[in-house]
Amino acid sequence: MQRALRLMEAAADHPHGATAKHLARRAQLPLSTTYHLLRTLVHEGYLQRDQGQYLPGHATLGRPAAPGSDPLHWLADVAHELDAAVYYALYLDGEVRLTHAVPGPSHACVEEVAPFGASAHAHAIGQCLLAQLDEASRRGHLDRHPPVPLTRNTVTEPETVLSRLARARRGEPVHEIGEYAMNTVCAAVPITIGAVPSAIALSLPPAETHRLHGAAQQLKARSERTLTSFAFTVTG
Repeated sequence: MQRALRLMEAAADHPHGATAKHLARRAQLPLSTTYHLLRTLVHEGYLQRDQGQYLPGHATLGRPAAPGSDPLHWLADVAHELDAAVYYALYLDGEVRLTHAVPGPSHACVEEVAPFGASAHAHAIGQCLLAQLDEASRRGHLDRHPPVPLTRNTVTEPETVLSRLARARRGEPVHEIGEYAMNTVCAAVPITIGAVPSAIALSLPPAETHRLHGAAQQLKARSERTLTSFAFTVTG
């Protein structure tokens, strides 16, 4: 798994393509191992090959790491398992982009009370994505989208927002309680494949706040199992 991720990260540093030999050097892998992993990564859509050059594929940039599966089907399974609405988003070209939202068996998705891409300071998935950036990129985002109050719980002082993002623990869920909408509590888990920050999130009504921590840990475990499945695919 580590070798495959190193190759994907190396390819992400060369969005216009790089040769297998160059990627092998960057990832510090034997060329024979590199060719084996590249074939599988291309087959699964995580990389694409164009005239001998390898570059990031659509699976890396726009869907959860669920090899060979429909992302909506994968998210629907998670929503059913957790009985929560679930979401997938990524940070691309300096903006938060929500690509999928799936309701749970008894929970609807959150209504967009403010433009989702411009309110990353207030919702868990936005905070999770911003926490994966460096400080300069975070400040740049808040300059473009100044924090505004959406509820009485929304944190709007830029330095306080930045301080909280800096304290986020790598790989751990981010929680928010009624910061985006008073009728919603949310948690988000970072996805760390490739160079494009992405995250999976869930939302629940306030009456089920007691479930939030446990559901977030289940979401983290489910995403890790998917990555492990991917690891078996690329090394089997």
